[in-house]
Amino acid sequence: MSRIIKSHGFTNETLEWRAWLDVVDVEGASPEQIAVLEESHPKAKVSDYYLFLVHQPEILRQRSTAFNAIMYAPGGMPRAERELGATVVSRINGCVYCASVHAQRFTQLAKRDDVVEQVFDDPASAGTTPREQAIARFSIAITERPAEISAADIQALKDVGLSDAEVLDLLHSDAIFAWANRLMLNLGEPVFPQD
Repeated sequence: MSRIIKSHGFTNETLEWRAWLDVVDVEGASPEQIAVLEESHPKAKVSDYYLFLVHQPEILRQRSTAFNAIMYAPGGMPRAERELGATVVSRINGCVYCASVHAQRFTQLAKRDDVVEQVFDDPASAGTTPREQAIARFSIAITERPAEISAADIQALKDVGLSDAEVLDLLHSDAIFAWANRLMLNLGEPVFPQD
Protein backbone atom coordinates (compact mmCIF):
# COMPACT_ATOMS: atom_id res chain seq x y z
CA MET A 1 0.00 0.00 0.00
CA SER A 2 1.28 3.46 -0.82
CA ARG A 3 1.65 6.17 1.80
CA ILE A 4 -1.04 8.76 2.40
CA ILE A 5 -0.10 12.18 1.04
CA LYS A 6 -2.00 15.27 2.19
CA SER A 7 -1.03 18.77 1.12
CA HIS A 8 -2.84 22.05 0.38
CA GLY A 9 -6.23 20.34 0.77
CA PHE A 10 -5.35 17.56 -1.70
CA THR A 11 -4.85 13.90 -0.89
CA ASN A 12 -4.16 10.58 -2.55
CA GLU A 13 -6.63 8.86 -0.21
CA THR A 14 -9.62 7.09 -1.74
CA LEU A 15 -12.49 9.55 -1.66
CA GLU A 16 -16.17 9.24 -2.43
CA TRP A 17 -18.15 11.88 -4.30
CA ARG A 18 -21.66 13.03 -3.45
CA ALA A 19 -23.98 14.67 -6.00
CA TRP A 20 -25.92 17.78 -4.97
CA LEU A 21 -28.76 16.86 -7.32
CA ASP A 22 -30.91 13.75 -7.59
CA VAL A 23 -29.25 10.68 -9.05
CA VAL A 24 -30.96 7.93 -11.04
CA ASP A 25 -32.11 5.00 -8.91
CA VAL A 26 -30.64 1.90 -10.55
CA GLU A 27 -33.78 -0.07 -9.69
CA GLY A 28 -35.90 2.35 -11.74
CA ALA A 29 -33.41 3.01 -14.52
CA SER A 30 -34.37 2.41 -18.13
CA PRO A 31 -32.70 -0.38 -20.11
CA GLU A 32 -30.75 2.28 -22.04
CA GLN A 33 -29.51 3.87 -18.81
CA ILE A 34 -28.42 0.49 -17.45
CA ALA A 35 -26.59 -0.30 -20.70
CA VAL A 36 -24.75 3.03 -20.64
CA LEU A 37 -23.78 2.59 -16.98
CA GLU A 38 -22.44 -0.90 -17.71
CA GLU A 39 -20.31 0.30 -20.62
CA SER A 40 -19.06 3.43 -18.84
CA HIS A 41 -17.17 2.16 -15.78
CA PRO A 42 -17.12 -0.98 -13.60
CA LYS A 43 -18.40 0.99 -10.57
CA ALA A 44 -20.84 3.24 -12.45
CA LYS A 45 -23.93 1.66 -10.87
CA VAL A 46 -22.79 2.74 -7.39
CA SER A 47 -21.19 6.09 -8.27
CA ASP A 48 -23.18 9.30 -7.76
CA TYR A 49 -21.19 10.84 -10.62
CA TYR A 50 -22.35 8.30 -13.21
CA LEU A 51 -25.79 7.96 -11.65
CA PHE A 52 -26.31 11.69 -12.09
CA LEU A 53 -24.85 11.92 -15.60
CA VAL A 54 -26.98 8.99 -16.80
CA HIS A 55 -30.03 11.29 -16.67
CA GLN A 56 -28.78 12.02 -20.21
CA PRO A 57 -27.59 8.55 -21.27
CA GLU A 58 -26.37 9.44 -24.76
CA ILE A 59 -24.20 12.28 -23.44
CA LEU A 60 -22.76 9.95 -20.78
CA ARG A 61 -22.12 7.33 -23.48
CA GLN A 62 -20.20 9.85 -25.60
CA ARG A 63 -18.32 11.15 -22.55
CA SER A 64 -17.31 7.67 -21.43
CA THR A 65 -16.28 6.58 -24.93
CA ALA A 66 -14.04 9.64 -25.30
CA PHE A 67 -12.66 9.42 -21.75
CA ASN A 68 -11.82 5.71 -22.03
CA ALA A 69 -10.18 6.16 -25.43
CA ILE A 70 -8.07 9.09 -24.20
CA MET A 71 -6.95 7.62 -20.89
CA TYR A 72 -6.70 3.89 -21.68
CA ALA A 73 -5.84 3.56 -25.37
CA PRO A 74 -2.71 1.51 -26.04
CA GLY A 75 0.32 3.12 -27.63
CA GLY A 76 1.26 6.77 -27.61
CA MET A 77 2.09 8.45 -24.31
CA PRO A 78 2.62 6.06 -21.40
CA ARG A 79 -0.50 5.84 -19.22
CA ALA A 80 1.38 7.06 -16.14
CA GLU A 81 2.22 10.29 -17.95
CA ARG A 82 -1.42 10.78 -19.02
CA GLU A 83 -2.33 10.34 -15.34
CA LEU A 84 0.34 12.88 -14.37
CA GLY A 85 -1.21 15.43 -16.74
CA ALA A 86 -4.69 14.66 -15.34
CA THR A 87 -3.44 15.06 -11.77
CA VAL A 88 -1.77 18.40 -12.52
CA VAL A 89 -4.84 19.78 -14.32
CA SER A 90 -7.08 18.62 -11.46
CA ARG A 91 -4.75 20.21 -8.89
CA ILE A 92 -4.72 23.53 -10.77
CA ASN A 93 -8.51 23.48 -11.18
CA GLY A 94 -8.99 22.67 -7.48
CA CYS A 95 -10.74 19.34 -8.10
CA VAL A 96 -9.77 17.37 -4.99
CA TYR A 97 -11.69 14.26 -6.04
CA CYS A 98 -10.15 13.95 -9.52
CA ALA A 99 -6.68 14.76 -8.20
CA SER A 100 -6.97 11.94 -5.65
CA VAL A 101 -8.15 9.36 -8.20
CA HIS A 102 -5.50 10.18 -10.79
CA ALA A 103 -2.72 10.53 -8.23
CA GLN A 104 -3.52 6.96 -7.20
CA ARG A 105 -3.47 5.80 -10.81
CA PHE A 106 -0.13 7.52 -11.44
CA THR A 107 1.32 5.81 -8.36
CA GLN A 108 -0.01 2.40 -9.45
CA LEU A 109 1.37 2.75 -12.96
CA ALA A 110 4.68 4.49 -12.18
CA LYS A 111 5.28 2.47 -8.98
CA ARG A 112 6.23 5.65 -7.10
CA ASP A 113 4.51 8.65 -5.54
CA ASP A 114 7.25 11.29 -5.32
CA VAL A 115 5.77 13.32 -8.18
CA VAL A 116 2.30 13.18 -6.61
CA GLU A 117 3.63 14.86 -3.49
CA GLN A 118 5.33 17.49 -5.66
CA VAL A 119 2.13 18.16 -7.64
CA PHE A 120 0.13 18.63 -4.44
CA ASP A 121 2.81 20.88 -2.88
CA ASP A 122 3.74 23.01 -5.91
CA PRO A 123 2.72 21.84 -9.38
CA ALA A 124 4.95 24.45 -11.05
CA SER A 125 8.07 22.70 -9.76
CA ALA A 126 6.78 19.11 -10.00
CA GLY A 127 8.64 16.36 -11.83
CA THR A 128 11.70 14.24 -11.19
CA THR A 129 12.91 14.27 -14.80
CA PRO A 130 12.97 16.97 -17.48
CA ARG A 131 10.18 15.08 -19.27
CA GLU A 132 7.92 15.04 -16.19
CA GLN A 133 8.70 18.69 -15.52
CA ALA A 134 7.75 19.62 -19.08
CA ILE A 135 4.49 17.64 -18.82
CA ALA A 136 3.61 19.39 -15.56
CA ARG A 137 4.46 22.85 -16.92
CA PHE A 138 2.47 22.27 -20.11
CA SER A 139 -0.52 20.93 -18.14
CA ILE A 140 -0.48 24.07 -15.99
CA ALA A 141 -0.19 26.35 -19.02
CA ILE A 142 -3.05 24.75 -20.95
CA THR A 143 -5.21 24.96 -17.82
CA GLU A 144 -4.40 28.53 -16.82
CA ARG A 145 -3.93 30.15 -20.22
CA PRO A 146 -5.31 27.93 -23.00
CA ALA A 147 -5.68 30.79 -25.49
CA GLU A 148 -1.98 31.60 -25.16
CA ILE A 149 -0.50 28.17 -25.94
CA SER A 150 1.96 28.53 -28.80
CA ALA A 151 4.33 26.47 -30.92
CA ALA A 152 7.01 27.17 -28.29
CA ASP A 153 4.94 25.31 -25.67
CA ILE A 154 4.66 22.31 -27.99
CA GLN A 155 8.36 22.50 -28.86
CA ALA A 156 9.26 22.40 -25.14
CA LEU A 157 7.52 19.00 -24.97
CA LYS A 158 9.27 17.75 -28.09
CA ASP A 159 12.62 18.95 -26.70
CA VAL A 160 12.30 16.48 -23.82
CA GLY A 161 11.43 13.59 -26.13
CA LEU A 162 7.67 13.61 -26.61
CA SER A 163 6.65 12.47 -30.07
CA ASP A 164 3.85 14.18 -32.00
CA ALA A 165 1.48 11.37 -30.96
CA GLU A 166 2.47 11.77 -27.30
CA VAL A 167 1.91 15.53 -27.45
CA LEU A 168 -1.58 14.86 -28.82
CA ASP A 169 -2.24 12.32 -26.05
CA LEU A 170 -1.20 14.88 -23.43
CA LEU A 171 -3.42 17.53 -25.02
CA HIS A 172 -6.36 15.12 -24.99
CA SER A 173 -5.83 14.04 -21.37
CA ASP A 174 -5.39 17.62 -20.17
CA ALA A 175 -8.44 18.77 -22.13
CA ILE A 176 -10.78 16.01 -20.95
CA PHE A 177 -9.89 16.93 -17.38
CA ALA A 178 -10.88 20.53 -17.97
CA TRP A 179 -14.31 19.02 -18.70
CA ALA A 180 -14.29 16.34 -15.99
CA ASN A 181 -13.19 18.82 -13.32
CA ARG A 182 -15.96 21.25 -14.26
CA LEU A 183 -18.56 18.50 -13.89
CA MET A 184 -17.18 17.27 -10.55
CA LEU A 185 -16.73 20.75 -9.07
CA ASN A 186 -20.15 22.01 -10.06
CA LEU A 187 -22.39 19.00 -9.50
CA GLY A 188 -21.24 17.74 -6.10
CA GLU A 189 -18.44 17.45 -3.57
CA PRO A 190 -15.75 15.04 -2.42
CA VAL A 191 -16.41 12.96 0.67
CA PHE A 192 -13.32 12.31 2.77
CA PRO A 193 -12.75 9.14 4.79
CA GLN A 194 -13.39 9.45 8.52
CA ASP A 195 -10.20 10.22 10.44
